[in-house]
Amino acid sequence: MVKKNGYTLLEMMMVVAITGILISVGAGLTVQANRYFMLSNSKVQLQEEGRSILYVITRNLRQAQSSTITLSRYSTSEPYYSQITFTTSQGATMSFFQNGNLLEMQVGNMTKILSQDIIYLAFTFPRSDDMNIISVSITFQTGIYQGGSKALHMASEEVEVMN
Repeated sequence: MVKKNGYTLLEMMMVVAITGILISVGAGLTVQANRYFMLSNSKVQLQEEGRSILYVITRNLRQAQSSTITLSRYSTSEPYYSQITFTTSQGATMSFFQNGNLLEMQVGNMTKILSQDIIYLAFTFPRSDDMNIISVSITFQTGIYQGGSKALHMASEEVEVMN
């Protein structure tokens, strides 16, 4: 009996077919996994950014003198009530406003960009009988893949002005 080394043509064709199937399925799964990772990563980044910005805004609003609060907008291309200006109990003039896709904070003459992913910002008085309570609404949006985007809306109801 002669022992032959090597593979038959049928075995080689089966290996090529199985490898082709695995590669075609694997490529689709890799793309889906990458998209899921990008979407999850964008969501986490927007949530972290939103929480930190709401914290900064509410912390400073609580220190405002209620008689100095004014709601307006930075320019006519921005939404109504997308700017709030006030004087803090320490006497500093502060302003938070939307300028295009930027959320900016101005303290005196210094302006700082807090976010580059904002699409909507609004400050409102939720109760007409109490001007010491302010509601803040922010919507962030970032690009993810193939022209798509992920948006996150955050609202902070009833920020009570302490002064």
